[in-house]
Amino acid sequence: MVRWRSAGWPRILGCGAVSLRPRSVQRIPVRTVRTARAACPKGTPAMLIRDRLDVLFEDDEFVGLYPSDGKPGLSPGQLALVSVLQFAENLSDRAAADAVRTRIDWKYALGLELEDPGFDHSVLCEFRARLAEQDGAADQLLQLMLDRLVEAGLLKAGGRQRTDATHVLAAVRTLSRLELVGETLRAALEELADAAPAWLTPLIESKWAKRYGRRVEIGKLPGGKAAVTARAEEFGRDGQKILTAAWAAHALPHLRLLPQMEILRQVWVHHYYWDADGCLRWRDGHALPPASLRFDSPYDTDAHYCVKRDTAWSGYRTHFTETCDEERPELVVHVATTISTVQDIELTDTIHDELAERQLLPAEHVVDSGYISPARIERAQRVHGITLLGPVVADHSSQAKAGSGFGKAAFTIDWDNEQAICPHGATSVSWTELRMKQNTYLQARFAEADCRSCPDRTQCTSSATRPRSIAVLPRPLHEIQTQNRLDQQTEQWQHRYAIRAGVEATLSQNVRAHGLRRSRYRGLARTHVQHVLTAMACNVTRIADWIDTAPRTRRQATHFRTLCSATA
Repeated sequence: MVRWRSAGWPRILGCGAVSLRPRSVQRIPVRTVRTARAACPKGTPAMLIRDRLDVLFEDDEFVGLYPSDGKPGLSPGQLALVSVLQFAENLSDRAAADAVRTRIDWKYALGLELEDPGFDHSVLCEFRARLAEQDGAADQLLQLMLDRLVEAGLLKAGGRQRTDATHVLAAVRTLSRLELVGETLRAALEELADAAPAWLTPLIESKWAKRYGRRVEIGKLPGGKAAVTARAEEFGRDGQKILTAAWAAHALPHLRLLPQMEILRQVWVHHYYWDADGCLRWRDGHALPPASLRFDSPYDTDAHYCVKRDTAWSGYRTHFTETCDEERPELVVHVATTISTVQDIELTDTIHDELAERQLLPAEHVVDSGYISPARIERAQRVHGITLLGPVVADHSSQAKAGSGFGKAAFTIDWDNEQAICPHGATSVSWTELRMKQNTYLQARFAEADCRSCPDRTQCTSSATRPRSIAVLPRPLHEIQTQNRLDQQTEQWQHRYAIRAGVEATLSQNVRAHGLRRSRYRGLARTHVQHVLTAMACNVTRIADWIDTAPRTRRQATHFRTLCSATA
């Protein structure tokens, strides 16, 4: 049973459905104002935000999260602000609830009486669950903050924005393949023991209590690969016994619908196969499904394994987009959370479309090479009027990589006659369309006779017999690609692009100060709620720093540094 203890918060006893009863906290109690000003004359981030933005979240804006009937619940506007302040200081739920009860500046920001005893910490978890269960609720919460910032003159459309991503570790234990299948079976047995003990009892074998009675932890097995395979197939036979019984004609139908039973079935498909003799066998590592399909833990099926350069992790990927105009604070305006295997370039169009819905499109969007391609540049300009600035991937031809010979740039494209002209004046004899990596290319192939007699054949192709061919993008995209490759070599372009590095500091701040690196929760939806609250916490911190314009005192030089300066 959840217990609310407050005169300032609506009271509820019991665990039934709650409804929304909007209430106003426009005015801060006089005693709270007087005490907060006396205790914190310079203000704190929570107080500065309340002074500049007034009420950040109104109860009326959360009507969609609550049913129309039931007992009145706590003020969702206040719970939203508590959640943002909690992530700003990287507090646990219990510590955040204690802060509401004991800290004067939080009472000031929330508009509470000094005597208000606060609420039970479990309320925060329930509030986040509501945000996660309703699609788009977390993003709407960020939108409410951005609307307040626009009204306060701290944010506006246009200007420049930048985007980057970082990896997020899932809130699960790292498992080997062997531990994964064993722990998956143990999780299914635990669920069955609770849901259908009478059905499970006849299936239990004498060794299962020792094998699956506690969490599966397997170190290095003596016997090498053969021992690992033998243990894995032992797990496989046990799991197949459960699956066969659950899918039997006389079995209870609801057993197949249990979440861990479905996970068990899928994990067995991923890691086992039937051989020609009808025996269940352990798959070799190279025969596994791609990482985007298979699970890394039975407790978080949204977490997937990924490798990016030197970083390998199991979890998610989050993308932060922030403003970067000098005259205003740098604020996060968009957050996207995906499974780890989704590539950055797949988010570019989504970010632009969602910023357009929020009426916060930039005039120039600065990104790294992972987000950009000629097609993305063309769409951003055509659909939204955005200048997408970033390094286009260089020519991958062997000649361009070696820095010698004739790369694609050495050929002239005659678009009207659909021909390519080589540096020696020979024209291509075929012009065909082909699809590569979900992109359309136009391939120009030269005649064998022209290439065979060419004196610079070794500078053009490494093939001893086949003629040279080049593949180019359609004309509009090819011209964008060519122009951007030329521009990004100039000092002026590099000076414009230098501002992108600032988003690395934003990600670092959120990782170090707000706990972005590791997910607090399991599942993509709940993890996204965490990332949105983290971004809002970052905004609160930056706005408070922007408002607090008091000059910083310079650090006093050490005696040794003073001596060195005097003798220099």
